[in-house]
Amino acid sequence: MAIDLNAKVPSGPLAQKWDTHRFEMKLVNPANKRKYKVLVVGSGLAGASAAASLAELGYQVNCYCFQDSPRRAHSIAAQGGINAAKNYQNDGDSIWRLFYDTIKGGDFRAREANVYRLAQISVNIIDQCVAQGVPFAREYGGTLSNRSFGGAQVSRTFYARGQTGQQLLLGAYQALEKEIAKGTVRMFPRTEMLDLVVVDGRARGIVVRDLVTGAIDTHLADAVLLATGGYGNVFYLSTNAKGSNATAIWRAHKRGAAFANPCYTQIHPTCIPQSGEYQSKLTLMSESLRNDGRVWVPKAKGDTRAPDQIPDAERDYYLERKYPSYGNLSPRDIASRAAKEVCDEGRGVGPGGLGVYLDFRDAIQRVGKDKVEERYGNLFEMYQRITDEDPYRVPMRIYPAVHYTMGGLWVDYNLMSTIPGLFVLGEANFSDHGANRLGASALMQGLADGYFVIPYTLGDYLARSAGMAPVKADVPEVKATEAEVRAHNDRLLGIKGKRTVSSIHRELGKVMWDKCGMAREKSGLESALGSIPALREEFWRNVTVPGSGVELNQSLEHAGRTADFLELGELMCRDALHREESCGGHFRVEHQEAGEAKRDDARFCYVGAWEYTGAGKAPALVKEPLAFENVHLATRSYK
Repeated sequence: MAIDLNAKVPSGPLAQKWDTHRFEMKLVNPANKRKYKVLVVGSGLAGASAAASLAELGYQVNCYCFQDSPRRAHSIAAQGGINAAKNYQNDGDSIWRLFYDTIKGGDFRAREANVYRLAQISVNIIDQCVAQGVPFAREYGGTLSNRSFGGAQVSRTFYARGQTGQQLLLGAYQALEKEIAKGTVRMFPRTEMLDLVVVDGRARGIVVRDLVTGAIDTHLADAVLLATGGYGNVFYLSTNAKGSNATAIWRAHKRGAAFANPCYTQIHPTCIPQSGEYQSKLTLMSESLRNDGRVWVPKAKGDTRAPDQIPDAERDYYLERKYPSYGNLSPRDIASRAAKEVCDEGRGVGPGGLGVYLDFRDAIQRVGKDKVEERYGNLFEMYQRITDEDPYRVPMRIYPAVHYTMGGLWVDYNLMSTIPGLFVLGEANFSDHGANRLGASALMQGLADGYFVIPYTLGDYLARSAGMAPVKADVPEVKATEAEVRAHNDRLLGIKGKRTVSSIHRELGKVMWDKCGMAREKSGLESALGSIPALREEFWRNVTVPGSGVELNQSLEHAGRTADFLELGELMCRDALHREESCGGHFRVEHQEAGEAKRDDARFCYVGAWEYTGAGKAPALVKEPLAFENVHLATRSYK
């Protein structure tokens, strides 16, 4: 029986849906909140803000992270900023414009109601963070400063130099630590979720492994929130932290949570190029650099002169040429494909020709080195430390790389998955960005979900579930789930093969990048759907995982996560193959017009959600039609 994708979008005018819905939701009174326990998995912006907010309301909260501290969540790596429709610049911004830019940026593949709510809430997020002491950049007179980001013609991005994610996370972390000190939150660091406990069709707990001692335990509650980030590390090389993984959402998927739009992955255009075959991760340079940096390559193929020896007449500022209205601030998917195109033509720069220049010469001449350093100093320092090149003197070299995943577990308007009681927040869900995320919108979504959405929608679920019986540790579903986790780990440890986990993960990543990366085509995807199952079979036959399960064992951690990536990668290719159109970050070579993505709204204007049907069985595709009642479907153009 197919899962039901009831989005539960409220009726009424778009601008009033969220306010009306909040009023109509059931409430849990303060005395009763103390009776409910909630498990929050993940402590980044979405997880920390949710855990702190729910604990402050009175719920009992457990929060889990696999890092040694919530402060080390990957949200800390976000650099450029956070969007909000404050219109401080008086340049024409509004909630409606942020809503429309986000819908258009996602190539009309997101749910209208969710995106409009995000734009509404954005104005509250900034006030919340300022109250927490987040040190946003300010103008001389003390007002908050804004800068531009890709896909917008207004300045709506608030920032703290190139450390915005870190500063926002510290704000959420302080709120979380306050609740930990009060005893309303129990924090479980160095703890990884390995499975979801489902009892009578509802999410009622998680099975976790203590990453220091190896102890496996089950924690039970009234609801579970997953805020575990994206799955970009399926590509092995990405801008994500090495620990970022898909295990929590993937194992919830195998318990019945639909996985939506898995092929929608974002390639970021401003990454430091790969330096060697055995590099383990890539480093992102903030999109904010494209405010003042100009992107170019030589006009002639094979031109290996130093950049300062190439006169302007022999440079191709290709983004400004192709997309004059947006220029260097074209959206990420478009800028990435344009970079790939000029490199494929033989005009790339640096080793192997896989790079383009991001040049600050003109900005330094216009506003001075001191002003550029004030805006981007820590980013320039980071680039110089990694490349040993001074970007004040020579242009940065950048190339696209995997960065963000728009797909994730399907959620309704209340952020609840297809498993009642399982809520999914931030990058772990699919809900707000369609086929491409605009820069500076990830931090906005994570904090919107945690601070301003889940406190309402979780309460409504719990109020409507009043009388739900407590779950004891000895019920069959709990015991069976924990036994499956132990058996899975024992199986990994017992293979005793000859290949390292990293070698198999790296091979999977190369298949994914080559066949399901910046450009996809039918033959390549079909090839991947043959090679990935073969690689997965080799993994389970020939991988080696040294050590035991009753100790600190990072090889075992990596093996479990790679096993999940080997299944998820196949689903991503299957999703990309079935979607016979190009939209946003999903670019099918067969479906383009004058080099630009060509959507097929008649056949593919829907969310593609996949249902797990069992080991060795093909997943089932279930569709949520997307209805656009307030914006018109239009060809996405930034020219």
